Amino acid sequence: MKLIDIGYGNTVNSDRVIAVVSADAAPVKRIISSAKDNNTAVDATCGKKTKTVIITDSNHVVMSALDISHFTGISDEQKDKNN
Repeated sequence: MKLIDIGYGNTVNSDRVIAVVSADAAPVKRIISSAKDNNTAVDATCGKKTKTVIITDSNHVVMSALDISHFTGISDEQKDKNN
């Protein structure tokens, strides 16, 4: 199990992550709204602006204040280790 730092001392299990997307798009904002209605939203921004949204296999939507480029680098590192 590898944990991904999503900011402010919060982590997410990388095995459960399905997608990491920018929070700017309208469809992503609808996903966040739906998750809040279904009580599956996890706000890990500590009051900061949401920049990245992480979607898990359990349909939880995790909001992070870190830029998406932080998570892209993590993905590239995992690919290098697996090859």
